[in-house]
Amino acid sequence: MRRRFGFVGIVGRPNVGKSTLLNHILGFKLSITSRKPQTTRHRILGIWTEDETQIAFVDTPGMHIDQPKAMNRVMNQTAEQALSSVDLVVMLSDGKVWNELDERVYQKVKRASAPKYWVINKIDQLDNKKELLPHIQRTVEEHPFDEVFPVSALKNLNLEPLLTTLKIHVPEGPFMYDEDQITDRSERFLAAEIVREQIMRQLGDEVPYETAVEIESFDHTGDRVGIHALISVERGGQKAILVGEGGGRLKQIGIGARRRLEDLLEAHVALKLWVKVRSSWSNDERALKSLGYFESEG
Repeated sequence: MRRRFGFVGIVGRPNVGKSTLLNHILGFKLSITSRKPQTTRHRILGIWTEDETQIAFVDTPGMHIDQPKAMNRVMNQTAEQALSSVDLVVMLSDGKVWNELDERVYQKVKRASAPKYWVINKIDQLDNKKELLPHIQRTVEEHPFDEVFPVSALKNLNLEPLLTTLKIHVPEGPFMYDEDQITDRSERFLAAEIVREQIMRQLGDEVPYETAVEIESFDHTGDRVGIHALISVERGGQKAILVGEGGGRLKQIGIGARRRLEDLLEAHVALKLWVKVRSSWSNDERALKSLGYFESEG
């Protein structure tokens, strides 16, 4: 049997479950998740290999509008660039919703030359599943897709038909990655993302969006890993919230991140966190470059 390999772009507006879908396909928690939109900021490559087929899934930041900051522009560019370089496109939406932002994403998807698959996520949350078919029929009249897949990524429902279709339609060709490789990202990059995930999950609505995490040192020796991470915020008040009374909040963030890191790295992790104010970093292209937002590699 000839081998198949291809890139599959996963796109959609924020908070439709792109990272959750990728994690469940891989059977591994690669992309960080939270209930807050725009959790994913970078292109994350997840590599799925089964028998003679290898698929490199490109998890992209959620496309959004009315966000003038440089970081948001970079996130949109990252998602759009993925559309131009993949073999297949998977566009996610959420239940019966097809709003202005879904439409904006579709207009970009439409221009891609690759086959396009519509994945309707979170069907487990629908009160009346009978309303789904009319929604699909109305939508595909003006938005033609090659196939439609209602799924629940979180509940692992109906993912197998989607995977089967993708396996059939990726091009023939040699594998690009080792069969046991699951991402092109470094452990250092994943460590920064895991710390940021805990910030997203443990803090309120405003502060997480104006935080960035840099790994200043990463020493993996034997069964021990020492990690020093610097968390940047934009204002002094945000630093106070992030650190918490007596350092309590930062300690909880560290505990949560260390547990995830130990599971990922299968080693004892000594994690140290610092917080500093870096004014307006999210609207400063030089700062964004130093934080890796223009880089394709972790």
